[in-house]
Amino acid sequence: MKIDADMLDVLIEELKLCKVGPGQTMVVLSAGDERAECAHAFMVAAKRLGATTFNLNVARDQANAVGVQGRHPIVGNELAMRTLKSADMVIDMLGLLFSKEQNEIQAAGVRILRVMEPLHVIKAMFPTADLRRRVERAKEMLEQARELRFTSDAGTDIRYKLGQYPVMSEYGYTDEPGRWDHLPSGFSFTQGNDGEIDGTVVLQPGDILCAFKQYVQSKVTLTVEKGMIVDIAGDGLDAQLIRSYMESFDDPRAYAISHIGWGLNERARWYQFSTTRHLPDEHVMNALSFYGNVLFSTGPNLELGGTNDTACHMDLPMRQCSLWLDDVLIVDHGDVVHPDVRVAPSK
Repeated sequence: MKIDADMLDVLIEELKLCKVGPGQTMVVLSAGDERAECAHAFMVAAKRLGATTFNLNVARDQANAVGVQGRHPIVGNELAMRTLKSADMVIDMLGLLFSKEQNEIQAAGVRILRVMEPLHVIKAMFPTADLRRRVERAKEMLEQARELRFTSDAGTDIRYKLGQYPVMSEYGYTDEPGRWDHLPSGFSFTQGNDGEIDGTVVLQPGDILCAFKQYVQSKVTLTVEKGMIVDIAGDGLDAQLIRSYMESFDDPRAYAISHIGWGLNERARWYQFSTTRHLPDEHVMNALSFYGNVLFSTGPNLELGGTNDTACHMDLPMRQCSLWLDDVLIVDHGDVVHPDVRVAPSK
C-alpha cells in the first residue's frame, strides 16, 4: 500500500512523543477497511523506530457501529483481549472508549492512543510541550478542587461537588504505562460526586451537539438534580433532538451527568464543522478541545472508574461560559484567564 510521505512523517513524530522504539510491541487495532492507509502508516512508522508491530483487524456489525459508545467488536473476544493486553502500546482506531475492555487493557499497563481524525486535523492540532504543561496543570487544579461551578449569561448555573472521581488529562500522546490519550486533543476533565451535581444548563446558539455534529440553533434548558437530567425544555428542534435521542436508548442512565472540564488547545477551531461538513471522516476533536469551551457531558463514566456503561453519550461543548474551581475563576465568558493554564501572550 502506498503511504503519503507527509502522513508518515507526522506519525513518526507522534510515536516518538509516545516513546515507541526498540524492544516495544505496538498493536494497531482497526475495523475492516476503515482508515486502512493510516493504520498501515502507523505500522511503518513504528517499524522505522525499531518497534515490533502488527495490525489486529476486526469486523463491525450494527450493534457495534461507529458512534455507539462502549460497544465494539472486541466484546467477548478473549484472544483479541489477550493480544492487546500483551502489547506495550495500542493504537485504537476502533473506538474502545467507555468500555470495560479498555479499562482492562489499561490495567495491564498498556498505553492506548485513540486516533479517529484525518491527517489535516492531526497536523493542525498536533501536540506541543506547552499544551501538555497547561493540560497537566489543569489536571492538578481539578484534583485539588472540591467544587466546580460554571455559569453563562444565558442562564446556566450548575455546581459539581468533586473528589470522588479521578481526573484525566488529554494532550495528544501517551508515554506512561496504562495511560490513555486521544490524538489530537487538549483538555482536562473529571466527574462530579455521585448525587452531588445540581443546577441548570442552558444551551444556546453556537454550542455544539457532538452526537449530531452540528451547532445548537435554539435555546435548550436542562434541569439537573442530584446528578441526573430531570427536564429538557425548549420549543425548537434542538430540544426535540436531544429528548428523542436520549429516549431512544431506553436507559435511565442516559440522563446521568458525565464528565466536566474545559478546552485548552488554542489551535482547535470552534467553527470547524461549518467549513468541513463535506468531509465525513472528521471526528469531533476540534469541538471538544477548542480554547475556553466548557465541556459539559452526559451518560457513561467508565473511563473515570464509574459504573455507568450506558451507550448514550452526549458531549456538549459550550461557548461564552465562566468556570470556577473553589471560587477561583478559571474561564471568564469563554476566555481562559487563570495564568497557570492560559496561553502566554505573544511578545
